[in-house]
Amino acid sequence: MTQPTDRPWQFRSHAERSSVGAGNAQLRDELARGETGLSISFDLPTQTGYDSDHPLARAEFGQAGVPICHLGDMRALFDGLPLDRIDAALTINATAPWLLAVYVALAEERGFDPGQLRGSVQNDMIKEYLSRGTYICPPEPSLGMATDLAAWTRQRMPRWTPVNICSYHLQEAGATPEQELGFALASAIALLDDLRRKVKPEHFPEIVGQVTFFVSAGLRFVTELCKMRAFVELWDEICRDRYDIEDAQYRRFRYGVRVNSLGLTAQQPENNASRILLEMLGVTLSKNARALSVQLPAWNEALGQPQPWDRQWSIRMQQILAHETDLLEYEDIFDGNPAIEAKVRSLKQAARDELARIDAAGGAVQAIGDMKSRLVEANAARIAAIENNQTTVVGVNRWQGGATSPLPTGHDTAEPVDAVTADDHLLRLAAWRETRDGNAVQKALLALREAAKRRINIMGPSVACAKAGVTTGEWAAVMRGVFGDYRAPTGIAGTAVPDTAALQDLRASVDAASARLGRRLTFLVGKPGLDGHSNGAEQIAARAQACGMEVHYEGIRLTPDQIVNAALRERAHVIGLSIFSGSHLSLTTEVIERLRTVGLGHLPLIIGGIFPESDIAELRAIGVARIYAPRDFELNRIMRDIVELVVPLDAVAE
Repeated sequence: MTQPTDRPWQFRSHAERSSVGAGNAQLRDELARGETGLSISFDLPTQTGYDSDHPLARAEFGQAGVPICHLGDMRALFDGLPLDRIDAALTINATAPWLLAVYVALAEERGFDPGQLRGSVQNDMIKEYLSRGTYICPPEPSLGMATDLAAWTRQRMPRWTPVNICSYHLQEAGATPEQELGFALASAIALLDDLRRKVKPEHFPEIVGQVTFFVSAGLRFVTELCKMRAFVELWDEICRDRYDIEDAQYRRFRYGVRVNSLGLTAQQPENNASRILLEMLGVTLSKNARALSVQLPAWNEALGQPQPWDRQWSIRMQQILAHETDLLEYEDIFDGNPAIEAKVRSLKQAARDELARIDAAGGAVQAIGDMKSRLVEANAARIAAIENNQTTVVGVNRWQGGATSPLPTGHDTAEPVDAVTADDHLLRLAAWRETRDGNAVQKALLALREAAKRRINIMGPSVACAKAGVTTGEWAAVMRGVFGDYRAPTGIAGTAVPDTAALQDLRASVDAASARLGRRLTFLVGKPGLDGHSNGAEQIAARAQACGMEVHYEGIRLTPDQIVNAALRERAHVIGLSIFSGSHLSLTTEVIERLRTVGLGHLPLIIGGIFPESDIAELRAIGVARIYAPRDFELNRIMRDIVELVVPLDAVAE
């Protein structure tokens, strides 16, 4: 029997569990199912630095992952798991120093040397301001905290990957391959430039070698394959020429991948299985640019939370490719291919142009506003191409008909946070605070604050805080107190939307409605809660601007009070909420109740997100005028709905 010449990549799947108990069970299940790396997501309050009993956390406790408030929660999450034998990927950014500190405290409590631990933290802050939104502090100190972690792990945890530059979310936000290359490499350069000031010159090559990337792979798999080959060559070039790294092993481009979720469709979701397979080929076929780990979404992920069988299907795809085919028996099958080489050269030059533009602006931190605007514009062009049938999406804008699928879609498989589980978690949090040594907590927090103020590495004080019983919210409050909160640019100012005859007709309708209203039709776009997935809100706001509406969009993480106050201040005619965290019922209800309290209960409210069918009737019953899901890709139709919602209200008032 022929044996593969190469070891396969790590097989990963991604599951978001809403409690530490469920998370522990999921991790055990993944190990038993044959996965070789564990990906752990944390809930939105944990990601944004709030304890589960904070008022801002109420609607989103347990959304997007497990809540970790203190060392006791980390104990429960990893109960019975062999920390010295697993590879744990902690998907965390703004609070990455804290979550790693808690993980280290747990390992030491169990008698393990942290130097033997294997795993990674994402810890890529630049992309948080561009696409994901789970930042806390301004960019410069956030970058400093990220490099603190990297410098500390080089010395204390040499087997740990301290940063995962994450271009995945850039592509999800609409980045072109050229932008994904340029923006991700610029983020890595910003991090390494800061790190070079924190480590000894003789240690710098080693830390460069620890940097990894987390990319996305779309459906144009030849382009994606060439993009990965371009990444490999550009990273080698940057490490050699910018940082004088002589050892080739430290210049190696190492990456994991989560294949593209942006292209998954709610229409004919069974088509997604083919899409996912093709996307996986783009990051596995070329040996010289092959991913070290691959994480696949489930075929029905556009409809709701996948179930274990759905995720298993994606794992089996990887296992079949790695173990039943002969892919791993050959050297790179694309070396010397002139078409591949030409495309790689083109992508590399375009990426160099992007890097030059960012360098001219002063680097990635200073260029965040420009990069954000260009992402929003690129996404607007992508959506317009689908609307105008310039880009074919099977089952969406072509070949919509066909036989009904016998597969259960999972559309109603959202897993709301169980009230008993939430109450139990909050009781344990209260008990944790009551039983810890308060003096030790205050002493540890004071040391952390002093380290942050003096720009001393915060990792040692953070580990001490974890051992003393400090909570996530208390740690983040120190960071906020020293460095301040931050609101990133929205990227919608001046966004160019491709002009079409349909858009011109819409402008005429908006003009007519505005004339009837006696002032410009005013649309308030709100992003309530802690979720930072703002792509939908940005595209709605940009298209409304292009239609001639007066648009007010202040960005992510708004409270219901802030949204209602903005509606009063801007004299909004219609309000749109974008909610993707699963907290749609509670947040929408709160906004509607507050609107009624201030006399704005008559304003039409529309919402967008991924909602289980069982919740849609309830949303309509509480007063939501229109509900949009990802399947509603025709933004011009949504704009038409907005106009028609507003004008009849005014006509009745007359």
